[in-house]
Amino acid sequence: MLRHKLHLLGMKDLDFLESLTTQVRRDILRMVHRVNSGHPGGSLGCAELFVVLYFNQMEYSLPFSMDGKNEDLFFLSNGHISPVFYSVLARKGFFPINELNSFRHINSRLQGHPTTHEGLPGIRIASGSLGQGLSVAIGASLSKKLNNDPKTIYVLLGDGELQEGQNWEAIMFAAAKKIDNLIAIVDLNGKQIDGSTDDVLPMGSLKDKFIAFGWQVYEIENGNSIPLLIKKIKLAKSNLGLKKPIMLLMKTEMGNGVDFMMHTHAWHGKAPNDEQLSIALSQNNETLGDY
Repeated sequence: MLRHKLHLLGMKDLDFLESLTTQVRRDILRMVHRVNSGHPGGSLGCAELFVVLYFNQMEYSLPFSMDGKNEDLFFLSNGHISPVFYSVLARKGFFPINELNSFRHINSRLQGHPTTHEGLPGIRIASGSLGQGLSVAIGASLSKKLNNDPKTIYVLLGDGELQEGQNWEAIMFAAAKKIDNLIAIVDLNGKQIDGSTDDVLPMGSLKDKFIAFGWQVYEIENGNSIPLLIKKIKLAKSNLGLKKPIMLLMKTEMGNGVDFMMHTHAWHGKAPNDEQLSIALSQNNETLGDY
């Protein structure tokens, strides 16, 4: 059993996390290219977050146990960014790295949206329908409180996903029930499949909204900066247990790390062709070992 403890971040650690993030981007690009299907944009934008959570901040055990007792738990609500989730889980040893070759294949454990019926280690909920992850995370938070389990629940949501009404019922509930072992994170890339979130359905100031709903709110001005992510997640953790849920508003760039995928919503759900893959990989050419 391997226990992953928090540690101080030295330059050697930072170099590893940066190199790993580059490798995760390569994994994402190659997965969606192989089957000409998937969601590279948001996956690339959240690569740093997943690496920081699973390789630096969360405490959990391997081999994977579904009950999650005495472990930090993570839930992915915007399940279409499954490529980044699968890559990081594989790179951490939840399942063999070469299984990434089966992404989106028929009968594969690595479907386009995470599922649980095939028993893929690391996946706790099916998250194909948007807007449900926060509700599940709150349930897990309550369970840990009832069982005197001191560990933390993390959940990632997309900003476009907040247009779903169920989120706001959950947001009210979490504050009303003083769910203070929960850290929710919103990927604020400002884009969704049909365009910018402001064009599709403007949500105004999410910071003001969450404060008004009774949450503690912290902003991550650059969610593609590993040192800043670590700093802000540690800050959030230091403020658990104060009778309020915590929200991290994380600004990222969709398609981060690939110049022609950035600053546009076009790559929300489109795979690169052979030439585009070659260009994208050349911009992320520090490999720890492709699968």
